[in-house]
Amino acid sequence: MNDKKRRLAIDMDEVLADTHAKFLTLFNRDFGIPLDLKQKPGTEIFENMPKEIGDHWKKYVNEPGFFRDVPVMRGALNIVPELNKKYDLFIVSAAMEFKNSFLDKYSWLEEHFPFIPWTNILFTGRKIIVSDVLIDDRAKNFSEHIERPLLFTSPHNVLLEEYERVNSWEEVGEKLL
Repeated sequence: MNDKKRRLAIDMDEVLADTHAKFLTLFNRDFGIPLDLKQKPGTEIFENMPKEIGDHWKKYVNEPGFFRDVPVMRGALNIVPELNKKYDLFIVSAAMEFKNSFLDKYSWLEEHFPFIPWTNILFTGRKIIVSDVLIDDRAKNFSEHIERPLLFTSPHNVLLEEYERVNSWEEVGEKLL
């Protein structure tokens, strides 16, 4: 009998960390954008902002601390520890494009998911990984090396239909636990 655990990789932004809520909070603070902004399906948040402020998101993500206090996605704190018991769990996050995100994201993980060892945290530019399951909000990260891609619902990906979808951490638990 093979006791080797299956490998589960989990993305951070818009999967574990609610960066969408963080952006809305900042756009609300700085420009009065409503916190309950209705985003056009299949678009990025900045595409739903007035043209004169749409690119302001780049300023936000390049500020030290932006990624440090992003809210945890609802349900993740309950489900991820259970997944960690069943799977060889890895966090895989793009952290090279925005130079301040690396330390912010690592500190965020230490605070919210301290049971995940540093050896299982992968910061990358491209997610060229081999995994049994990858939970991500970006379909571009799914490759032939992922046995079961799970697309975590986010406003920008709601029009994609070719992937198995999860809408919440509770749903992830139902499918994987």
